[in-house]
Amino acid sequence: MSDVELSVRMPVGDVVLDADVAVPRDARGAVLFAHGSGSGRHSPRNRYVARELQRAGLATVLADLLTVEEERVDALTGHLRFDIGLLAERVGALADRLPEDEVVGGLPVGLFGASTGAAAALVAAATRPGVVKAVVSRGGRPDLAGGALRSVRQPTLLIVGERDPVVLELNKEAMRAMTAPVRLEIVPGATHLFEEPGALETVARLARDWFLQHLAGGAASA
Repeated sequence: MSDVELSVRMPVGDVVLDADVAVPRDARGAVLFAHGSGSGRHSPRNRYVARELQRAGLATVLADLLTVEEERVDALTGHLRFDIGLLAERVGALADRLPEDEVVGGLPVGLFGASTGAAAALVAAATRPGVVKAVVSRGGRPDLAGGALRSVRQPTLLIVGERDPVVLELNKEAMRAMTAPVRLEIVPGATHLFEEPGALETVARLARDWFLQHLAGGAASA
């Protein structure tokens, strides 16, 4: 599936974050995943989406936004997963590294955020219009990006399950606050984790087509 697959450690400020990088032959873009709500680079849902993006010719970077020690603390307190400032700072720092990275350097960069990671991705994108070219949110909390939503310029896709009413309403509110090109896709019958048959496949297809359109200049066939 990918010609290059490796696990790396990326210095970000005063910490070092673990990441899994996969680059298919003739990659046309790179997608950095921003996890949230206690999830990390081993999230089975994000790894599934990443594999589908790789099949479409997109490189993927799945990075933990918290260190091992921070994850231990967060498992007890739950406060770091909602520290959007911290998460956005790290997403942004990772995104800044990608254009010069020896493996994925030179590829246009997109951000894929889940849960609170979606807010972090949008905050990071708002201050990096020259680095980040597109954003996708899966079951995300873009509302937590606050005032940064008005500064986002990148094309943004919000994907929410039909049976996730609270998050759906929060996404609609965030959408109204944005001035960037933004689209809301509601996955029929899906709940927050997209565990229903075919739901995650729909998420992957929507994300794939969005990134191919805005990073690679074309859409994939179904």
